[in-house]
Amino acid sequence: MDKKYGLGEFAKSLGCRAVYDEPMKCHTSFKTGGGADVFITADSAANLSRICRMARDESIPVFILGNGSNILVDDSGIRGAVITLGGGFKNICREGGERLVCGAGASLSRICAFARENCLSGIEFAWGIPGSAGGAAFMNAGAYGHSVSEVITSCEYMSAGGTRGTLSGEKLCFGYRHSAFSSGGCIITGMHIKLKEGGMDEISSRMSELMCRRKAKQPLEFPSAGSVFKRPLGSFAGKLIEDCGLKGMSVGGAAVSEKHAGFIINKGGATSDDIKKLIDIIKNTVYCRTGIMLECEIKFIG
Repeated sequence: MDKKYGLGEFAKSLGCRAVYDEPMKCHTSFKTGGGADVFITADSAANLSRICRMARDESIPVFILGNGSNILVDDSGIRGAVITLGGGFKNICREGGERLVCGAGASLSRICAFARENCLSGIEFAWGIPGSAGGAAFMNAGAYGHSVSEVITSCEYMSAGGTRGTLSGEKLCFGYRHSAFSSGGCIITGMHIKLKEGGMDEISSRMSELMCRRKAKQPLEFPSAGSVFKRPLGSFAGKLIEDCGLKGMSVGGAAVSEKHAGFIINKGGATSDDIKKLIDIIKNTVYCRTGIMLECEIKFIG
């Protein structure tokens, strides 16, 4: 029996969903990417631990997928197992006072809505960021001058071998689009968030204001992965790209957004290779004209 098939059947025996040759374009915000050998939805920490141990023992590579909003999966797909967190990993609850406990599979939008319903303020900036809590903690996602490092007090994680642990405070090593987990090897399974009391009307107003700004400035009507490049020191990637005359440039079905040059959009039928080629053109052009080498924020998978 093929090892990857065996892992999928083992996951099914635990009550988890597992499918084979799953098109990753169905699970990424770019809507591109080839098939994953086996695609597993883990529903609990106990089952995730069992699956990870078997994958390690069988030397099967594992990729943990959040909302697929900050990645570009190769057209050839992903060899090994892709695991996404469902079931209890999507839970959000109020721990008491101003603290929330969130599973890593919960979306940022649900966490923001839950905080608003409980009159808790401090995470409004994340309203509209299309990612999961785990993915946001992994890369210290942020917007409008704020990042999740401001509200996350601790993260629960699981090692590749299924051992559980917790990191908190300075040990989380948060930086610009970076955390202690960025080097890989561990799976974020949950986190504790500290907010502050606030008025529901004020919280709702702030969230609405930020969503209006997103809709006005970002190409939300097209598949994309958000900002493609990290912010270079002393400048903005979008401005550099626009100043180089690259707005609207396209390769196949991929194009630099006319609305925001920091975004690459799938205007229809794009492949991951189209997007990669366009990224290379942008990086080379900006470097040749400004001397600044843009660094990708999105992760290349497969």
